[in-house]
This record gives sequence, C-alpha cells and structure tokens, in this order.
Amino acid sequence: MYQFSGKLKTLALALMLIGALGVVYSFYNGSNTTLEDAKEIIANQHDTHGAAAVATHADDAHVETTHDETQRTEHAADTHENDEHAEHVLHQLQNRPWSAFYVALFFFLGITLLVLAFYAIQRVAQAGWSIVLFRVMEAITANLHYVSVIMLFFLIATFMHMNHLFPWMAEGIFDPESANFDPIVDAKKMWLNTPGWLMRSIGYLAIWNLYRFIVRKSSIAEDTAKDIKAYKKSYHASVVFLVLFMITESMMSWDWIMGLDPHWFSTLFGWYVLASLLVSAITVIAFVTIYLRAKGHLPFVNDSHLHDLAKYMFGFSIFWTYLWFAQFMLIWYADMSEETVYFIARFEDYKLPFLGMVVMNFVFPILLLMNSDFKRVPWFIVIGGLVILAGHYIDIFVMIMPSTVGDQWFFGIPEISALLFFLGLFIYATFSSFAKAAPLAKGNPFLHESEHFQY
Repeated sequence: MYQFSGKLKTLALALMLIGALGVVYSFYNGSNTTLEDAKEIIANQHDTHGAAAVATHADDAHVETTHDETQRTEHAADTHENDEHAEHVLHQLQNRPWSAFYVALFFFLGITLLVLAFYAIQRVAQAGWSIVLFRVMEAITANLHYVSVIMLFFLIATFMHMNHLFPWMAEGIFDPESANFDPIVDAKKMWLNTPGWLMRSIGYLAIWNLYRFIVRKSSIAEDTAKDIKAYKKSYHASVVFLVLFMITESMMSWDWIMGLDPHWFSTLFGWYVLASLLVSAITVIAFVTIYLRAKGHLPFVNDSHLHDLAKYMFGFSIFWTYLWFAQFMLIWYADMSEETVYFIARFEDYKLPFLGMVVMNFVFPILLLMNSDFKRVPWFIVIGGLVILAGHYIDIFVMIMPSTVGDQWFFGIPEISALLFFLGLFIYATFSSFAKAAPLAKGNPFLHESEHFQY
C-alpha cells in the first residue's frame, strides 16, 4: 500500500496556506478599492491623451467663448459619463480577486471532471490498456468533492450578488421600466434567470459527485469480489454517467462561462471547453502516473502506457486546435457584430495571451510529441505537459477575464495565490485518496491484458 509521504503532505498544506493567505489579501485589497482609485487608474491610462486634449482645448478657447452654455452642458454630460465609466472600472477592479479565484477553481474542477469522464470512457469501452491506471484516475477524481463544495459556495455568493461577474444578474436587466433593461438578455430569460441557474449548477455537481462515489465504491469492491457484479455495476453506472455528462458539460459551459457574455453565443462552445479540459486532464493523469512510477509505486506501468497517454495528449491538442480555429474562423468570416464582439474584446486587450496560447497548445505539442519515441520518455512528456497545462490555464483565463475585468487584468497575487491554493488542494486530495486503496485494481477482468500491454 502507498503511504502519503510527510514531505508531500507538508508541501500540499504549505501551498494551500500560502495560497489562502494570498486569496484573503486579494479580496481584502479588492473590497477596499474606491471610486477615486478607479478614477486615478483611468487618468493614468489616458495621461497622454488627456494632455493633448487639454492643449487643444487651450488653443481653441478664444474661438469658443460664444458657446459657454453649450460647453457647460457638454461638460456636465462628460462628467456624468466619466463617473459612469469610473464606476464600471471600479466594478472591474473589485471583480479581479473573484475572477482570478474563479479561473483557478474552474480549471481544477474541469480537469478533475474530465479525468472522471475519461475514466468512465475506459469503463464503457472495456479498454484493456488502461486498467493499471484506474487507481491513479480514481485518486485524482477525489479532488472533485473538495472543489465542488468550494464551487457551490462560490455559486451561492454569486447568486447573492456578492460580485459583479455575470452582467445579466444586474438589477433592472429584465425590467422594461429600468434604465438597465436589456432586451437581448430579456429574450433569454427562460434560461438566464438566477433560480434556474443555481438549481442547474447544483444539479451538475450532484450528478458528477454521485457517479464518482458509486464507481469508486464499486471499484474497491471489485478487488475482493468473487464474481463480476461489482464490475457490471461500474459499467452500467458509467454508461448512464457519460450520457448525463455530455449534457451537463455543455450546459455547464453555457451557464458558468458563456453566461459571462450573455449577448454572445457559439454552437461550438461546449465542445471547445470540453477539448481544453480533456487534454489538460490526460496531461495530469500522465504527471501523476510518472511521479508514482518514479517512486516505485506503479511497477506494473510500462513505457507503452505512457506512450498511449502521450498519444492522447498529442491527439486532443490537435482536436482543441481544430475547434479553436473552426470557432474563430467561422465567426470572424461571417462578421456578425453579435458574434465578433467576443473576439474583438480579446484582440484589443488580450492579444498576447489569446494568440500565445495557440503556440503553447498546438505548436509546442506538435514539435515535442509528434515523434513516437519521445512519447516514451517521461521528461519529454513532463516538459510538453507543463506547457500544455499553462496554455490551457491561459485559455480559461482568456475565456473569463475579458468579460469580468475588461482591460484591468494582470497576472499577480490574486492569480498566483488561487493557483497555489488549488494546486495544494489537488495534491492533498489525490495522494491521500491513492493511499486509501490498493494501487492496482485487481478485480477487473481485463487486468491481465493491461499488465502485459505492449505497443
């Protein structure tokens, strides 16, 4: 049996503690941001433009003396508009700790969920090669319980308007008498309404966690079972889960990500999010497998198993790129304002991360993992995997940040702290779970095939 080492546990707890302190500081700092701070930021951003405008106004002052009343009216209107802009920037600054936390939360929840889905696919396909990796995947999915609880609290906080992440939740959006009335969002109120949004979200989390609980219990029961009843139970549960997963994953993508841009839509978006999280999930499986194998806890895992994991990393990187290009090209070529607005915001304020992640998520895996021999070398897989994970974190970052903080983004304490916290939580959940069961799923009828798998 594997023992969760004291050093690794200390590392996990230290990451969580440092991350939690940084998150608390970020929220404290964000809550103390004032309207004056927002105005100062706006003034700094437009310093050069403002100086030019003042000079122009001074040069033309002698011509405009006959229009004092008009100027005062326009000045009052400009002041009101500037105050509204400053308030908007204030909301963006206050959103930043929430958004940074949400990006990391969604990233780790998504990875854990897709590991669970990949595990279910292996069950349903009755794949022989992956049985020796079952306990690794089961251990990783233990993190689902922890991040689901955190996500539930985050969703409830959002439901209670403790942040301004989802613009369709603002006051007066659905009221025709209000100045904030939005006819486009109002036409979607059958879906975009807070009670339905929260109830659906709770439903997603409940379905995913219920399946994980059932299949983990059945998997451990298989080790000592004298028949295949537990195996069949896992198989049937996995069939049902995959049907529900394909529905809930798309709906989750609409509710939790696309809902941040309620005017925008894409019929490919659910698949796009799926591809990004899936390649990240397989990369994480490879990382944990390589670590445990190096420590001598997975002697039955051979180079062929790593080769197949690396093939999946490579293949789904290509799949992600196809979906990225298909979504971008079709929307950009059609040039419909209600669709292109999504990419315009990212090109104007996020061009480097938006285009840079294509290199990280496509070009780098192509160069590093195309060679079949490289797929058997652990350190090649680790290097490629680190770039892939960083690239897909940026992908999630670019999905969320433009809608919540606009151009007030930066990669600093809020973002790093959230990543450290969830990384520590992931390490603790995964390796403590791996220590609770035998590292080999002995009761699976395809185990012999997996132990002698060669490619």
